[in-house]
Amino acid sequence: MRKFSADQVFPVSSPPLDNGVVITDDDGRILAVEPRERHDPATLEILPGVLIPGFINTHCHLELSHMKGLVDTGTGLLHFIKGVVTRRNAPPEIIAAAIDQAEKEMLAGGIMAVGDISNVSDSFAVKAKARLRYYTFVEAFDFLRDSGSEKNMEGARAVYEQLQLSSGHARSIVPHAPYTVSTNLFQKIKEFNPASGITVSIHNQETPSENELFQYKTGGFLPFYEKFGSLLEDFQATGRTSIFYILENGNPQVRNLLVHNTLTTREEIRAAQAWSDQVFWATCPNANLYIENRLPDYQAFLDTGARVTIGTDSLASNWQLSVLEEIKTIARLQSYVPFETLLQWATLNGAQALGFDDTLGSLEPGKTPGILCLQGLEAEGRLGEGARVSRLI
Repeated sequence: MRKFSADQVFPVSSPPLDNGVVITDDDGRILAVEPRERHDPATLEILPGVLIPGFINTHCHLELSHMKGLVDTGTGLLHFIKGVVTRRNAPPEIIAAAIDQAEKEMLAGGIMAVGDISNVSDSFAVKAKARLRYYTFVEAFDFLRDSGSEKNMEGARAVYEQLQLSSGHARSIVPHAPYTVSTNLFQKIKEFNPASGITVSIHNQETPSENELFQYKTGGFLPFYEKFGSLLEDFQATGRTSIFYILENGNPQVRNLLVHNTLTTREEIRAAQAWSDQVFWATCPNANLYIENRLPDYQAFLDTGARVTIGTDSLASNWQLSVLEEIKTIARLQSYVPFETLLQWATLNGAQALGFDDTLGSLEPGKTPGILCLQGLEAEGRLGEGARVSRLI
């Protein structure tokens, strides 16, 4: 048995406790969270700072870890995608070493679980070691060509079958983004996945060109696709923003994790939440700044009671894989978001989005969420730039 104590304990699932004690067994399972006065100080490990659960990174691309610094910042999503497509190839040993180092970085930064995108099997050897709990999203895309949906679905199924599930691991085949998935492929994905109990991830409203494509069939995606030999012959503008294409073709019976949401409005959030009570919104602020140099309107998500989660995206679009750094970016640039809200986004909401809240996301008896000591939480709950975490369990 171990007893950790600090100035405050943030269980997340319940209000903060001043001078609290978190009691665990030797395996890190939470036994109780109690006031310090109930315990002999000699039995406590007293730490400066506050105690919080381990972080959940709901959006990552481990397989792109070897691309750190290879794609220019601030060029917009279409230039970024082109950079990834043209520069992602590398010797297998380079890719494997970068993935292993990226996972070590996440472990050191207090991340307990990852929602990870896979287009290939490069990350599967690391995942098999089960040092982190993973939800693998195998992406499918046919670039809005109905004729290519079957072939691309076969490719996704082949990657899906290569993943050997370790304890606690989960997987599903998911649509990459509305601008790359035809209605036919959406249907094939729904038919393949279980009808409930899973999470489906999809990139959403990351750039203005995405909405322009669906509203008017204009904008940057037309010349982008033309360079790849497609004139989008099968695609017709819907007259509505891209998120409604997701809602029309997705499955409201599963957990839906919409990623980035940089341009999503209050009205669109409400529409999605009316469509399903299992919608989650992953924000990756440092990647948004890296690629498009913009952030979502977080007030819209606060006003609508949206269940936001935190992701890092990949090292192709970020300087590090740190949930704490994502929180610090929001706290610095949109400081109206309370610390306790950011903490819930980074822990319990993420665990719920991945279906991992049985063991992760909050300091509750019976869970093994990991315990972090956070230092640098300033007066009035502001997160300082020098804030850092150390992993206790």
